[in-house]
Amino acid sequence: MFGAGAMTNSIPEIRDTELMFVIGSNTTEAHPIIAMEMKRAKKNGSKLIVADPRRIWLADIADLYLPLKPGTDVALLTAMAHVIITEGLHDTDFIAKHCEDFQAVVDATRDTTPEWAETITDVPAEDIRAAARMYATTDKAGIYYTLGITEHTHGTDNVHSLANLVLMTGHLGKRSMGLNPLRGQNNVQGANDAGASPVFYPGYQRVSDAAAREKFAEAWDAELSPDDGMNLNVMMKNLGTKLKGLYIMGEDVILSEPNTTKIEEGMNRLEFVVCQDIFLNETSRFADVVLPAACFAEKDGVFTNSDRRVQRVRAAVSPPGQARADWQILVDVARACGYDMPDYAGPDEVYAEMASLSPKFAGISHERIEDAGLQWPCPDPEHPGTPTLHGDGPIRGRGIFQAAAYRPSDELPDNDYPLLLSTGRTLYHYNSATQTRRASGPDAKQPDNFVEMHRLDAKMRGVAAGELVRVTSRRGTVLARVFVSPRMRKGCVWMPLHFAEQNTNRLTNDAGDPITQTAEYKVCAVKVQRLEAAK
Repeated sequence: MFGAGAMTNSIPEIRDTELMFVIGSNTTEAHPIIAMEMKRAKKNGSKLIVADPRRIWLADIADLYLPLKPGTDVALLTAMAHVIITEGLHDTDFIAKHCEDFQAVVDATRDTTPEWAETITDVPAEDIRAAARMYATTDKAGIYYTLGITEHTHGTDNVHSLANLVLMTGHLGKRSMGLNPLRGQNNVQGANDAGASPVFYPGYQRVSDAAAREKFAEAWDAELSPDDGMNLNVMMKNLGTKLKGLYIMGEDVILSEPNTTKIEEGMNRLEFVVCQDIFLNETSRFADVVLPAACFAEKDGVFTNSDRRVQRVRAAVSPPGQARADWQILVDVARACGYDMPDYAGPDEVYAEMASLSPKFAGISHERIEDAGLQWPCPDPEHPGTPTLHGDGPIRGRGIFQAAAYRPSDELPDNDYPLLLSTGRTLYHYNSATQTRRASGPDAKQPDNFVEMHRLDAKMRGVAAGELVRVTSRRGTVLARVFVSPRMRKGCVWMPLHFAEQNTNRLTNDAGDPITQTAEYKVCAVKVQRLEAAK
């Protein structure tokens, strides 16, 4: 609906916003550069609403903090929609001109009152009303979210509920507003742009689209299937069965995917595994072949950031040893497999080929972005790029409202596993920490896995700050040090995903969203025990 998962607006626009609604994003730790723009906006007078189960740092400077229970986002957001609709705060002109199926959301939210939502989310009804009114009545109001919204079995419903708020208030197509997913990894936007997806060719052209398929089949001189491929979560559940081999680039699936024990069992069943990376990691233990790749500072090319800005990357140093740029390795592998890959002179020609086949990128080239990046859509070489999407209304023609209904997360606490675990990242380490744990500074600051707990939960279990405890779910057990934190709500614990020695993803649930199959990293049931008690 809003540009294939990209920000509708630009990072520099944040500084001029009048209201920021941050939900499911610990922005200061996971996206510190974007958080600087948020701090600047707040200093300039912008209002800030934060919705998060943990009292993250942004909550301390928020005008309104909504401490919802993990996994109850749809209840909160549909209650906000109820307030906006029943109080007549929606933009009827925008809806009539640019949208479809608004009545479906009216019907779906008729009974989702703030009082109903309070019983589910624990957020006071009057705070839900205040949030809805603040968002709906502020002109330059932007929503910012990340994996805290998407990594749920109802992640698609979460995103639809946010999109509904944007559409019903007309907060789209102008500067400093919109719906802005903050991408979780470096250049993940660029990877999606380039077709690293089971449903899209480069430029978000559907595999199921016969015209797109014919175009790429001709360009690549290859027979292409009309069927969607497997996404990552489905692939991980089919290791050694439907999937017999893996070619893994720049990804440590043993550390980053949920239910790690099951992943390891599947990896052992595979017939052939290739790892192409800059370091040996946990996944490379299963590799038959390791291909040494160049890191970002050792190669030329482009990266695309969260706001669709395609930027040049240039080699500062030469790759060590036998390491080479990924594109060079892939060209040689393709040729060794019998495919006559073109003889590219450099990454500029690789990008030019993609741009020639993708209308969204057709006007972008290495030459044009030599000094400054360009934001897609950029349809021709004279086009200046598009900092703000949907300036003439939704790109697809009309925005479609999608009704969503609250449903609980797949696995909730019970008597055997009484605590609710969420996972995420910290300021000091980056994702699987393949790089940051090799640096002395970050590793000295945060050397071990930890479990963040409310003081009463720690007291009830007789555990003290700094104590090593056993954290167990239905899928596995890890050891972690107790961090008694005022940020945690009672009954909930939180752990980072950076530590291979005690891999938090041995605990997490691989149940997926029915549409995207994104796993539910943010909600699963665990117990915390003293080491002596667990024996």
